[in-house]
Amino acid sequence: MPKISDLQLYNDTCFDCSKLVANRYSTSFSLGIKAFSKKFRAPIYAIYGFVRCADEIVDTFHNHDKETLIADFKAETYKAIAQGLSLNPVLHAFQAVVNKYDINPELIEAFLTSMEMDLYATSYDEETYHAYIYGSAEVVGLMCLKVFCENDDELYRSLMPMACSLGAAFQKINFLRDVKADKEERGRVYFPGIDLKNFTEQDKKNIELDIERDFNDAFEGIKKLPAGARLGVYIAYVYYKQLFKKISCTPADDILQKRIRISDRRKVALYAQAILQQKLNAI
Repeated sequence: MPKISDLQLYNDTCFDCSKLVANRYSTSFSLGIKAFSKKFRAPIYAIYGFVRCADEIVDTFHNHDKETLIADFKAETYKAIAQGLSLNPVLHAFQAVVNKYDINPELIEAFLTSMEMDLYATSYDEETYHAYIYGSAEVVGLMCLKVFCENDDELYRSLMPMACSLGAAFQKINFLRDVKADKEERGRVYFPGIDLKNFTEQDKKNIELDIERDFNDAFEGIKKLPAGARLGVYIAYVYYKQLFKKISCTPADDILQKRIRISDRRKVALYAQAILQQKLNAI
């Protein structure tokens, strides 16, 4: 039998790998995670690492058999959870979080199903659009919420709708931000009933009104999060709210031509403002 210290070294190394994935792929979420209480950081890095790896399969590995890759990844995920061990560092960290916080397998299945949808779907109707958003974004928020609530099922159930709204808002903003790349590089149009050859200001406004509703619902949930999680989630909310504001001020034609982003300098300023708001008990 290996010594406990040896097992802990492996566990720590795997969580560090997930942290590296988050830091390399998303400055926004990485800054937000740093604002969590220490006990929450490693679990959220692990969830992010898992989600990112699956997303890379369908969005990046174009010269490989994506169907086989996602099928293998799915099988390895469930095997890791069942065994409580994986030689894939990202999956090992993820299974540890799933098993510790009793994350519902249905959330994992919904997420992987949405990733599989990206292999085939090029356009979405209302039903598949909402199913995709639930699986690709809302369930990720629910996984994180499960960590934040630390097995307080009553709190978890009360905050579920708000967590879903926040995940949906983030994903819809991603769709608007990446509409050009999704169409030209991946052949996808996520918004139902939208013709990008005739993308009007009214089309864009309708999408933005939907996002505003999600944001309003989500903010009520953020205020009710445990103290150790509230600031980090609020920072992510503020980043996306700023990105949304910038997108809202950009004409529909321009959205189709360039990717809107927030500068790193602006992100740091928003981070500092969020910390100040917390100190003033504004959140």
